[in-house]
Amino acid sequence: MISASMKPFLSRLARLCCIVIPLFCGACTMIPELGALADKGGTRNRRIVVKLREQKAYLYHHRELVAVSPISSGREGKRTPTGRFSVIEKDADHRSSFYGNYVRSGRIVKENIDVRKGGRPPGAKFEGVPMPYFLRFSGAYGLHAGKIPGYPASSGCVRLPKRQAKRFYDAVRVGTPVIVQH
Repeated sequence: MISASMKPFLSRLARLCCIVIPLFCGACTMIPELGALADKGGTRNRRIVVKLREQKAYLYHHRELVAVSPISSGREGKRTPTGRFSVIEKDADHRSSFYGNYVRSGRIVKENIDVRKGGRPPGAKFEGVPMPYFLRFSGAYGLHAGKIPGYPASSGCVRLPKRQAKRFYDAVRVGTPVIVQH
């Protein structure tokens, strides 16, 4: 039996655990749920902060942290640029202009290619790798859904798990600040 004096303490402890435990587990944490947040004030006063050393992306509304997501940034030799940027394009169904496969009659004839390096098989066309929920912030660089192996592995973009990429995508608009830090 739990005493009446312990109930307030246990209630506070349970609420604290609901916030702290997901932060340590690396899942996208929402404080509060982004859907509800989007209903209260739209997409204004948001900013995305990407911390490359931590391999995490943070979404803020005003100065309040509302979401955290694991990421995979650019690997060695293809580093993600650092600095202060802003979202310059949103494309929910974006495909890479550089990386993908050569396809002929619906079949892949050459995979995992960089289109800039040439060697297109006769009769084949280039099909870029899907980059769902793309938020371009500088040149060819952006945040988008992709594989998260737990370390920097991309060609320079910032990958997020698909569910979190959609949350970030839905929560911001063109012009939202994006700060990429070491």
